Amino acid sequence: MTLPLFFFYVFAAVAVVSAFMVISARNPVHAVLFLILTFVNGAGLFMLAGAEFLALILIVVYVGAVAVLFLFVVMMLDIDFAEMRQGMLQYAPVGILVGVVLLLELLLVAGSFFISPDVVSGSGLPIDATMDNTRQLGLVLYTRYFFLFQTAGAVLLVAMIGAIVLTLRHRSTAKRQNPVDQVARRASETLKVVKVKSGQGL
Repeated sequence: MTLPLFFFYVFAAVAVVSAFMVISARNPVHAVLFLILTFVNGAGLFMLAGAEFLALILIVVYVGAVAVLFLFVVMMLDIDFAEMRQGMLQYAPVGILVGVVLLLELLLVAGSFFISPDVVSGSGLPIDATMDNTRQLGLVLYTRYFFLFQTAGAVLLVAMIGAIVLTLRHRSTAKRQNPVDQVARRASETLKVVKVKSGQGL
């Protein structure tokens, strides 16, 4: 066994186990931490594949921003997970149906390697050895997959707005400022000139 193959098995095994722990952990904070571990191992797999740009983006963007945002949102929402688990059984049929469909799709993808190996090689884009993978990735994203790339950005924007709306709480006792009133006020409304006689205080 070569050294790259050994690291591939290590990264892949830890990524699969940590991904399973994301959906099985009872504590949502622990689930987010396992998600960060999954991203780190996925970055290691990208490095082994020679896509160092994707590996660094996975660490900087997803681990450094998205996963930490998930963690903050989970801690700020203060969700009663015990109450949420009481109605989980009514969604079990839909969840099982979605799981079966995803399993069939994964089996079809895995079976295509054995049934028709030329399908995988024919669906990929030609690789230009004269350019680095960062430039090739940019050319592909902003030409062939431009609309899908923009759609993914819109989905992330909606998720960000949703997180802000969920954590926004209006309190009747909190004091708020009205910038319009502050800018429109005049000196005569806030200042009072008082003439004080010499030797007398206010």
